[in-house]
Amino acid sequence: MLSKKLEKAFNDQVNAEMYSSYLYLSMAAFFQNQNLPGFAGWMKAQAQEELFHAMKFYDYIMERGGQVVLAPIAGPPTEWESPRAVMEATLEHEQKVTGLINNLVNLAMEEKDHASTIFLQWFVSEQVEEEDSVGDVLNKIKLMGDSGSGLFMLDRDMGQRVFTPPQTEA
Repeated sequence: MLSKKLEKAFNDQVNAEMYSSYLYLSMAAFFQNQNLPGFAGWMKAQAQEELFHAMKFYDYIMERGGQVVLAPIAGPPTEWESPRAVMEATLEHEQKVTGLINNLVNLAMEEKDHASTIFLQWFVSEQVEEEDSVGDVLNKIKLMGDSGSGLFMLDRDMGQRVFTPPQTEA
Protein backbone atom coordinates (compact mmCIF):
# COMPACT_ATOMS: atom_id res chain seq x y z
CA MET A 1 0.00 0.00 0.00
CA LEU A 2 1.22 3.49 -0.85
CA SER A 3 1.78 5.99 1.92
CA LYS A 4 -0.48 9.04 1.72
CA LYS A 5 2.62 11.14 0.98
CA LEU A 6 3.60 8.99 -2.02
CA GLU A 7 0.00 8.72 -3.19
CA LYS A 8 -0.28 12.51 -3.34
CA ALA A 9 3.11 12.85 -5.03
CA PHE A 10 2.21 10.23 -7.66
CA ASN A 11 -1.13 11.96 -8.28
CA ASP A 12 0.77 15.21 -8.76
CA GLN A 13 2.98 13.39 -11.27
CA VAL A 14 -0.08 12.15 -13.18
CA ASN A 15 -1.04 15.80 -13.53
CA ALA A 16 2.50 16.79 -14.56
CA GLU A 17 2.59 14.08 -17.24
CA MET A 18 -0.86 15.11 -18.52
CA TYR A 19 0.37 18.71 -18.70
CA SER A 20 3.42 17.52 -20.66
CA SER A 21 1.13 15.80 -23.15
CA TYR A 22 -0.98 18.96 -23.41
CA LEU A 23 2.14 21.12 -23.87
CA TYR A 24 3.49 18.94 -26.67
CA LEU A 25 0.13 18.91 -28.40
CA SER A 26 0.17 22.72 -28.28
CA MET A 27 3.68 22.65 -29.77
CA ALA A 28 2.42 20.30 -32.50
CA ALA A 29 -0.29 22.82 -33.38
CA PHE A 30 2.31 25.60 -33.51
CA PHE A 31 4.47 23.56 -35.90
CA GLN A 32 1.49 22.73 -38.10
CA ASN A 33 0.71 26.44 -38.33
CA GLN A 34 4.36 27.01 -39.32
CA ASN A 35 4.00 24.47 -42.16
CA LEU A 36 6.39 22.02 -40.48
CA PRO A 37 4.37 18.79 -40.48
CA GLY A 38 7.37 16.62 -39.50
CA PHE A 39 8.01 18.64 -36.35
CA ALA A 40 4.26 18.56 -35.67
CA GLY A 41 4.21 14.78 -36.02
CA TRP A 42 7.23 14.45 -33.72
CA MET A 43 5.45 16.53 -31.08
CA LYS A 44 2.22 14.53 -31.48
CA ALA A 45 4.23 11.35 -30.85
CA GLN A 46 5.79 13.07 -27.83
CA ALA A 47 2.31 13.99 -26.56
CA GLN A 48 1.22 10.34 -26.86
CA GLU A 49 4.32 9.22 -24.99
CA GLU A 50 3.61 11.60 -22.11
CA LEU A 51 0.02 10.36 -21.91
CA PHE A 52 1.44 6.82 -21.70
CA HIS A 53 3.64 7.97 -18.79
CA ALA A 54 0.61 9.47 -17.01
CA MET A 55 -1.24 6.17 -17.38
CA LYS A 56 1.73 4.22 -15.98
CA PHE A 57 1.49 6.34 -12.81
CA TYR A 58 -2.31 6.05 -12.79
CA ASP A 59 -2.15 2.25 -13.04
CA TYR A 60 0.59 2.04 -10.40
CA ILE A 61 -1.43 4.09 -7.91
CA MET A 62 -4.39 1.77 -8.44
CA GLU A 63 -2.24 -1.39 -8.19
CA ARG A 64 -0.87 -0.21 -4.85
CA GLY A 65 -4.34 0.37 -3.39
CA GLY A 66 -4.22 4.13 -3.72
CA GLN A 67 -6.83 6.55 -5.01
CA VAL A 68 -6.28 8.45 -8.23
CA VAL A 69 -7.31 12.09 -7.83
CA LEU A 70 -7.29 14.02 -11.08
CA ALA A 71 -6.68 17.75 -10.87
CA PRO A 72 -7.17 20.49 -13.47
CA ILE A 73 -4.48 20.69 -16.13
CA ALA A 74 -2.94 24.13 -16.65
CA GLY A 75 -3.17 25.63 -20.12
CA PRO A 76 0.15 25.50 -22.00
CA PRO A 77 1.71 28.30 -24.06
CA THR A 78 0.54 28.45 -27.67
CA GLU A 79 3.14 30.69 -29.34
CA TRP A 80 6.91 30.60 -29.67
CA GLU A 81 9.37 32.78 -31.58
CA SER A 82 10.85 30.00 -33.70
CA PRO A 83 11.32 26.24 -34.03
CA ARG A 84 14.52 26.65 -32.04
CA ALA A 85 12.62 28.39 -29.22
CA VAL A 86 10.15 25.48 -29.14
CA MET A 87 12.93 22.93 -28.81
CA GLU A 88 14.69 25.01 -26.15
CA ALA A 89 11.41 25.12 -24.20
CA THR A 90 11.03 21.37 -24.71
CA LEU A 91 14.49 20.65 -23.31
CA GLU A 92 13.86 22.96 -20.36
CA HIS A 93 10.56 21.20 -19.70
CA GLU A 94 12.15 17.73 -19.85
CA GLN A 95 14.84 18.87 -17.41
CA LYS A 96 12.07 20.02 -15.06
CA VAL A 97 10.35 16.63 -15.37
CA THR A 98 13.67 14.92 -14.62
CA GLY A 99 13.80 16.92 -11.39
CA LEU A 100 10.25 15.84 -10.52
CA ILE A 101 11.12 12.18 -11.11
CA ASN A 102 14.30 12.51 -9.02
CA ASN A 103 12.24 14.04 -6.21
CA LEU A 104 9.84 11.08 -6.38
CA VAL A 105 12.76 8.64 -6.13
CA ASN A 106 14.05 10.54 -3.09
CA LEU A 107 10.60 10.44 -1.48
CA ALA A 108 10.17 6.71 -2.18
CA MET A 109 13.55 6.07 -0.58
CA GLU A 110 12.62 8.26 2.40
CA GLU A 111 9.38 6.31 2.80
CA LYS A 112 11.34 3.04 2.45
CA ASP A 113 8.96 2.00 -0.34
CA HIS A 114 11.18 -0.35 -2.32
CA ALA A 115 8.47 -1.24 -4.84
CA SER A 116 8.00 2.42 -5.72
CA THR A 117 11.76 2.95 -5.93
CA ILE A 118 11.97 0.10 -8.43
CA PHE A 119 8.92 1.38 -10.37
CA LEU A 120 10.49 4.83 -10.67
CA GLN A 121 13.77 3.50 -12.12
CA TRP A 122 12.04 3.09 -15.50
CA PHE A 123 11.24 6.82 -15.45
CA VAL A 124 14.80 7.74 -14.42
CA SER A 125 16.11 5.93 -17.52
CA GLU A 126 13.31 7.37 -19.67
CA GLN A 127 14.26 10.92 -18.72
CA VAL A 128 17.87 10.35 -19.78
CA GLU A 129 16.51 9.27 -23.18
CA GLU A 130 14.06 12.20 -23.35
CA GLU A 131 16.69 14.84 -22.67
CA ASP A 132 19.11 13.23 -25.14
CA SER A 133 16.50 13.05 -27.89
CA VAL A 134 15.42 16.67 -27.53
CA GLY A 135 19.03 17.83 -27.13
CA ASP A 136 19.93 16.10 -30.39
CA VAL A 137 17.19 17.94 -32.30
CA LEU A 138 18.12 21.24 -30.67
CA ASN A 139 21.80 20.79 -31.55
CA LYS A 140 20.87 20.16 -35.20
CA ILE A 141 18.80 23.35 -35.27
CA LYS A 142 21.67 25.30 -33.71
CA LEU A 143 24.08 23.94 -36.33
CA MET A 144 21.93 24.94 -39.29
CA GLY A 145 20.39 28.09 -37.87
CA ASP A 146 16.83 28.94 -38.83
CA SER A 147 17.50 28.40 -42.52
CA GLY A 148 14.55 27.26 -44.60
CA SER A 149 16.38 24.47 -46.42
CA GLY A 150 17.91 23.04 -43.25
CA LEU A 151 14.57 23.13 -41.43
CA PHE A 152 12.91 21.48 -44.44
CA MET A 153 15.38 18.60 -44.32
CA LEU A 154 15.13 18.22 -40.53
CA ASP A 155 11.33 18.44 -40.76
CA ARG A 156 11.36 15.47 -43.12
CA ASP A 157 13.49 13.47 -40.66
CA MET A 158 11.33 14.47 -37.68
CA GLY A 159 8.24 13.19 -39.46
CA GLN A 160 9.60 9.63 -39.33
CA ARG A 161 8.96 9.31 -35.59
CA VAL A 162 6.02 7.18 -34.54
CA PHE A 163 5.06 6.50 -30.94
CA THR A 164 5.04 2.81 -30.09
CA PRO A 165 4.19 2.04 -26.48
CA PRO A 166 7.11 0.20 -24.86
CA GLN A 167 6.58 -3.39 -23.82
CA THR A 168 5.83 -3.53 -20.14
CA GLU A 169 6.77 -6.33 -17.82
CA ALA A 170 4.06 -8.85 -17.06
